Amino acid sequence: MSIWSKLGLGPREPDPRSSAERDTVRRIVDELDGLPLERARHIASFAFLLSRVARADLHVSDEETRAMERIVVARGGLPEEQAMIVVQMAKTQSLLFGGTDNYSVTKEFARSASREDKLALLECAFAVSAADGGVSTAEDVVLRQMADELGLEHRDFIAVRSRFREHLGVLRPDDGAGR
Repeated sequence: MSIWSKLGLGPREPDPRSSAERDTVRRIVDELDGLPLERARHIASFAFLLSRVARADLHVSDEETRAMERIVVARGGLPEEQAMIVVQMAKTQSLLFGGTDNYSVTKEFARSASREDKLALLECAFAVSAADGGVSTAEDVVLRQMADELGLEHRDFIAVRSRFREHLGVLRPDDGAGR
């Protein structure tokens, strides 16, 4: 054994578990690469926009993350493992580039989505923001802004929002801090 190894600075034996984990992630990424480009873009932008709303109050809770994963599985038709990666990537992108990409991703989604897709996104975004028990005032503002950017009418926004009335922080007497 060399002095470098004794100091923990020598070459390390590969950890078989981390190698297996890397292989699993690589397979999932390869499967995502196998999706048709338009479908992959749709799923990626959908997940990004869900994370946009979740991050509106500067915190994405575990409940919101799980809700995004369930929605990406259900709406995107992805296996759970892929949905987890897509959501994590969307959360990271939103954290790093959200301020500059929020508007452009929403407008791009609006250009390629049907009215039904836009309404479904809004419904899912409300569900994500309500997953941790309430739709904060900050989330509500972003949801309204997103509805506008998607080209939805005010009555569409109100119809979806009314289904989450009991979760709206602005209507709660204990709202105080926006939650």
